[in-house]
Amino acid sequence: MPEPRPPVPNDIRLRKILDDTLVAPHWPQGFVMRCFEPADAHALHALLSEVFNDGADGPFEAWWPRISGDPEFDPALCFLAIDGKGRLAGAAVCWTSAFVKDLAVHPEARGQGLAEALMWHAFAAFRERGASQVDLKTNTVENAAAVRLYERLGMFEVAWTG
Repeated sequence: MPEPRPPVPNDIRLRKILDDTLVAPHWPQGFVMRCFEPADAHALHALLSEVFNDGADGPFEAWWPRISGDPEFDPALCFLAIDGKGRLAGAAVCWTSAFVKDLAVHPEARGQGLAEALMWHAFAAFRERGASQVDLKTNTVENAAAVRLYERLGMFEVAWTG
């Protein structure tokens, strides 16, 4: 994977060292986690489109071939939080290079700890695969609440390269 570059002002790269500070995810009552299955593709695209609301991923017909055909995509690294009615409430889409591409929680499911549980689960999955760290990109202005979450999880800012 090419090194991520800051595409817009206020973008930062954060890192979590996968050491003894990892804790088991705590799933909020009424939610379960499972890995992505091909039948989830439309629901995942809808969630990402709603949460990020920037149109950057485009229509499903363009998005899905781009994501599923990416050499970094592994369905086993796409973690879904499902609510008690079977709906997709949150997702962590991760690349095989130990990079969290997208973390999204539906607005109706926020404030319950889903994002934190998804991140702890992703950290554990990468540690099991032998990774020593996990990185992600976020924006300090547009995603200030996410930055606070990541800092609580022990993530810290690193240079864009390296």
